Amino acid sequence: MTRALISVSDKTGIVEFTKGLIDAGIEIISTGGTKKVLDDAGLSTLSIDEVTGFPEMMDGRVKTLHPKIHGGLLGRRDLASHLEAMQAQDILPIDFVCVNLYPFKETISKADVTEAEAIENIDIGGPSMLRSAAKNFASVTVVVDPEDYSLVLAEMKSNQATTLETRKRLAAKVFRHTAAYDALIAEYLTNRVEELEPEKMTLTYELKQTLRYGENSHQTAAFYQNARPVSYSIASAEQLHGKELSYNNIKDADAAIRIAREFSDPTVVALKHMNPCGIGSGRTIAEAYQFAYEADPTSIFGGILVANREIDLETAEEMHKLFLEIIIAPSFSKEAFDVLSSKKNLRLMTLDFSNTNSDQQEVVSVLGGLLVQEQDVVTEIPEEWEVATDRKPTDEELKALAFAWKAVKHVKSNAIVVANAHQTVGVGAGQMNRVGSVKIALEEAKGRMEGAVLASDAYFPMDDSVEYAAQHGIKAIVQPGGSIRDKDSIAMANKYGVAMVFTGVRHFKH
Repeated sequence: MTRALISVSDKTGIVEFTKGLIDAGIEIISTGGTKKVLDDAGLSTLSIDEVTGFPEMMDGRVKTLHPKIHGGLLGRRDLASHLEAMQAQDILPIDFVCVNLYPFKETISKADVTEAEAIENIDIGGPSMLRSAAKNFASVTVVVDPEDYSLVLAEMKSNQATTLETRKRLAAKVFRHTAAYDALIAEYLTNRVEELEPEKMTLTYELKQTLRYGENSHQTAAFYQNARPVSYSIASAEQLHGKELSYNNIKDADAAIRIAREFSDPTVVALKHMNPCGIGSGRTIAEAYQFAYEADPTSIFGGILVANREIDLETAEEMHKLFLEIIIAPSFSKEAFDVLSSKKNLRLMTLDFSNTNSDQQEVVSVLGGLLVQEQDVVTEIPEEWEVATDRKPTDEELKALAFAWKAVKHVKSNAIVVANAHQTVGVGAGQMNRVGSVKIALEEAKGRMEGAVLASDAYFPMDDSVEYAAQHGIKAIVQPGGSIRDKDSIAMANKYGVAMVFTGVRHFKH
């Protein structure tokens, strides 16, 4: 009689699946809690110790690690020597394995989990059986995902056996599953010993969405989510309305929520092609939106908006006047949702803003490798910045400098932002020389220079940017400092009576 070994933590659908195997004439071996569930359902099963002749021990740590089990899984049916060895040792073949693993991810996701709990939820026997069965897919059907139960039963019903193609696909899924499981264990233990640069980087992600196409229509793409979801992330946002997100939507939305977490006052971020085109902070979210819109009413068209407060009716009615791709907020009032959802393609998404901090590293792909770094979430205190010039910034200028500094760190380098205390008025992004970015930002800010200051993500290598800014109405500048020619920039600022502060922190963004 053909045998199946069934031992699952996730009992979803297991009774129905087991019944289907029994109806196909398959004898069932089972363990522990799974056996009890099957026995309670009136299904006949053998216990592991009936097969091995060896008792379970060490609180269940040792039960399936036995030649009677792994011999039955690994023995090749096409080799006489394997069959002779199995017969000599009284090992019967096991042709079906249905196993899923101890809930390690769920255990370590608990806020109060202890190391001892985590260790006890590292499955050893389960991955061993899965790997043995998957290696021998030529003869053994191995199932790790309840979603595949119906496929196996359907093939058994129509063919009295599974196909080689199905067994091979299921085996590949097993090795992906066990690799991901081990990656989580490796990550957990690596973090516990505070190993910052391990010799191997093991990452695991789960498919969230297959995308229509990638950055361009001829490119295929998919969206994967961290196996341990991060609450403040686009992957964890809930889409309430609108068409499916695209590759570029996801990239832009990620950039926008990174900016939004910089601000505690009611703030709206408008973003286009990975750069902010308008950031506004106000007393209300409606006022903040108005500032963000007025920052660049041309570029906001077709952009993405992130608000750090609930979208109310007043704000929604103003947003409704524009073509927008996405609006993300902690929530939408019913009236606001009704207004905005009248546009069938507009994506409305909610995101948990209660904890925007993240100590996760950033991982960026390059050809043939990965770059890994800490996130740029350094805390800076404007009152502690160094005043490098004769004139100190006024209190209002310092507020504007702090606002501009938060914005400029999220603009592609070379980055320049012109802003007042509540609104960006000019953004110069991604130029190959810094004075080019200065000229773009100031041209955009023309006519709105009252109270405006300038922020530069990196130091000025020449004094030309300072002079150009001063000649076009800038009275205060914030920059990291650190150039061998800082004295030239300081002297130029002093010449024009410009206050300039050094933060000591650079915010390149490539």
